Parts: sequence; structure tokens; C-alpha cells
Amino acid sequence: MTKGHSNVAYQVMWNRLISVVEEQAQALVRTAFSTSVREAGDLSAGAYDVQGRMLAQAVTGTPGHVNAMADAVAHFIRRIARDNIFEGDVYITNDPWEGTGHLHDITMVSPSFHRGKLVGFFACTAHIVDIGGRGFGADAASVYEEGLYIPIMKFAERGRVDETLVRIVRGNVREPDQLIGDMYALATCNEIGHRRLIDMMEEFALDDLNDIASFVLENSRRATIERIAALPRKTATGEMTIDGFDTPITLKVKVSVHEDRIVSDFTGTSGLDKKGINCPLVYAKAYACYALKVAIAPEIPNNAASLAPFEIKAPINTIVNAIHPAPVALRHIVGHFVPDTVFDAFDKIVPGLVPAEGAGCLCNFQVSLRPRTDAPAPENARRSEVLTFNSGGSGARPEHDGLNATAFPSGVMTMPVEATEHAGPVIIWRKELRPDSGGSGKLRGGLGQYMEVGAREGHEFDIQAMFDRVKHPARGRRGGGPGAATTIVQDDGTPMNGKGKQFVPHGRKVMMAFPGGAGYGDPKDRPVELVKRDLERGYISAETAANDYGLGASDIAAVQAAIAKGEAVK
Repeated sequence: MTKGHSNVAYQVMWNRLISVVEEQAQALVRTAFSTSVREAGDLSAGAYDVQGRMLAQAVTGTPGHVNAMADAVAHFIRRIARDNIFEGDVYITNDPWEGTGHLHDITMVSPSFHRGKLVGFFACTAHIVDIGGRGFGADAASVYEEGLYIPIMKFAERGRVDETLVRIVRGNVREPDQLIGDMYALATCNEIGHRRLIDMMEEFALDDLNDIASFVLENSRRATIERIAALPRKTATGEMTIDGFDTPITLKVKVSVHEDRIVSDFTGTSGLDKKGINCPLVYAKAYACYALKVAIAPEIPNNAASLAPFEIKAPINTIVNAIHPAPVALRHIVGHFVPDTVFDAFDKIVPGLVPAEGAGCLCNFQVSLRPRTDAPAPENARRSEVLTFNSGGSGARPEHDGLNATAFPSGVMTMPVEATEHAGPVIIWRKELRPDSGGSGKLRGGLGQYMEVGAREGHEFDIQAMFDRVKHPARGRRGGGPGAATTIVQDDGTPMNGKGKQFVPHGRKVMMAFPGGAGYGDPKDRPVELVKRDLERGYISAETAANDYGLGASDIAAVQAAIAKGEAVK
């Protein structure tokens, strides 16, 4: 082992390691087949020491993937067994409880050898469009219905791919070329990380990563505990209600600040749902840790040590600790509301730090297109699976407005219309910001979006709705107003459900309005110039400017006149 590097040298290596995993993630973005990875960044990448402890994570990716994957590599080491780990191996799973929460995420882990010696691991995760079964949606009653299960196993041994596994996967999914392409992309991105790591080790004359791992983990642990120690020793509870599938769900948490850790206990949270919105603890833990970390230590790099002081507890078979064989396909719906629940408690411990509630879960939907069955279909009609990620508005922050159509807490990007329409015979007729959807406040909530979706001539489709906030919109903080609720109907007025697979006949469109984030502070305290700016930009209507913010009729008329003339509002 090479000894004697200075702290400055170790800091340089640490930064270099973060650059290595970012290049690893970007390689996955460039080579992935699924639009959810290429366009939305629904992925994660990281480097680990020989014990399976996460040393660095890529900035590109989602907290749910990254923080859940932080626990995954130890499972891989245990399942594969150390004496069965060889140079050139690649391991794979989509186990919801030992991976990242549902079957639609594939995690790959690759051991990294230097001069014939195991020095660490690289891991990456990507959401794939189809894994068979019922498809991506909440309709299943158990995990067995939700798709093909791949236990922790070898995708490749000593560089040779398991072709039997590949054939099994191909025979069980709707988009086999796309999925197998994604699997190879995952393996390749780990290989890119390995090559860059070896370059770094050669440059700094490292025989192993033990010393740099100690430096990274000890400094991260100490910095995080210092932040926790500066907080008041208090306990507070948070609670929120979300739509659920058929019946509302209550999320409850008690957050307790200790000298060297923060404990979040979800006792009192609703039990399992009969449909696939249940959340394994690994995913709920990922977002609970994320919420606290961004609140008190956002600039400390994410790794095993900086996450360790955040302890998460939940009784078995609550909806945030679903165990096998509970259906978990849409575990993100509950998981994405965990931060707002934690913030509700933490705001009572350290006021003025956390944002108002936002849209929460992603506004995803998947369209399963096929030739029309009510009349002869054209010869070029085809079957296709198209998944699109979209966002409502984020909640207003103590010093800033909420962000429009921005995914918090997931950080997943909204997919461009062009990429969605390229993936299959789907048409996005409308995609634009939704005025008046952001909650009123001294700081305004972020706006949601309007979307209208249909199919090309000759096709009908099923739409898998994955929405929440239909009946329980985002709540404001410190006197701020609520965000707008989600709506979904067909263009002939036929009502639709916020969750579940629903048939849309040939020629029909689905009209969706995604939720807005809530406001922060009393709307009457919002500066007049900001109200005028919002009115000029179309973020709010004249009625909202008058009724919620108290903007006078003469000011409203002046803004409207300036808009009509194409002049800047004064």
C-alpha cells in the first residue's frame, strides 16, 4: 500500500474520483437505448471500496437511485461471494429489496482490479422502459405480476456474457432490443469508470484505495456530524396525506436530532396498499436521507459516511417498508413524498430553512400503442411502448420562488416532445406551463404543466397513469397558498383516474394538468414588482393578481396595456 500522501493530494484524488464517476454516468447517458435514461437522466453511477462502501457518486442521477444503490453493493458481495469475484466479471439484478426499489431498475456492479488485485467496485442503475409482466404501472397485486425478476447473478464471468440469461430476458419483455442494449450500456459505463480509476491510480502511484477511502469517509463523517451537532436537540413530527390508489395514504414521521445523528421514525404511517404503489424501505430511506442532507449539509459529497448519521426506521409492512411479495412498481409515488413529510417535521426544529410542499412525485405516464381494433388499421400501424417523464412545480423556498415544471426531489429531467414522439406513434398535442397553478405567497410556488397526448392515425392505446395530487394538492408554508391539483380527462369529457391502466379509443386525446408547487409566506407581502412580472409573463391571471396579491386595477390595466403594445412592464 502506498503511504505518505498529503491531505492536499488526497483532496485532489477525491475530486478526481468524483470526476471519474461523472464520466461513468455520462457514458451511460450517451449509450443507453431507453429515453428515460438518455433524455431524463433516470440513472445513477458510483464508485465503492473493497468493502462495498460508496466513495463517490455522480452528480448526474437521482437521489432514489444513488442513495438506494449505496446499500446495494454489499448485497452483491454477499450473494456472489468474494472467492467467486473475478477480473472481467459483471453482476446484475433488479431485485427491489436489494437494488433500488422496483423491477424496472436494473443495477449492474463490476469489480475493479489493479495489477491482479481487487481494489473496489463500480455500480450503476438505469430505469428501463419495459420488464414484462403488467408493464410499468400500479395495477399488479403482487411483485410476481410486475415483470421479470433477475436475482443477483453474473451478467458476465471473466468477460464472457451469459447468453442464457440474455435469451431469457429477450423472451419475457416487450422491447427486447432496447432492454438488452441498456444492459450492455450499463456494463460499458462501469468499464469506463474502471479505466479512469486505473489511470488515476497509476498517476498517483496507488496500489489500492484503502488510504483514500479512509480519507474520504472520515472527512465526510466528521463534516456531517459537525452540522448535526450544531442543530437544536429537538424532536418534531410531520404528516401529510396523499391520494393513494383507491384510498388516501397518510405518511407520518418523527424526526429526532441527537448529538451525532438524526433519527427519522415512520411509525404511524399507513399500511400496505393492495396495488403497486408500495415502497421498500431502501427507497424510502434514500429520500429521507436526501431530505435531511440537502437541508443541513448540501455541499458535503454524498457517500457512505455522509449518509450514515441519518437513521431511518419504519415498521414492517407500512407503505414505506413494504416487504416481498408486495407490489412495488410505482414505489416512487410514495418515495417522492417522503422529503415533504420529513420537511414538515424539520421545519418545526429549524424554522425558515425548508421549502413549501411541491408536486412531489413525478408526473409520469406510459402509453402502450397498438393498431386500432374498432376498424381496419393501416399497414404501417405498429405496437410500441412509450414512457415519458414530466414534472409539476416545486414548492416555494424561504428566499426564492418555486421552480416551474421541475422535479423535486427526484431531479429527473422532463423529456422533450421530440424524443417522446420519436420513440413511437404517439403525438403530444400540447405541452406548456399552467398559469395560476403555483401557490400564492410572498414566494410563489412553481407552475405545473398542461399536456395533451394522443396517437397517430390508425392507433389506439392504453395509458398507464402515475399521478398524485388529484385530491391532495401541495400545502403552503408560513401562510402560503396551496398549489393547483392534478386533473386528467379525455377530450370528450370522459373522466379518468389518477392511477392505473386505462383504454383510450382511436381518435381520442388525454388532457392532463399537472400540479403546482405551494407558496411560502403571506401573499400580501409579495413585492408589487414581482406580482407585475408574474402577470406579464402569464404565470398568474389578472384575477389572481387582484384577489390573492391585492394588485390594484390601475396596475393590472397598465400591465395588460404594456403586454398589448409589446412593451416592458414598468
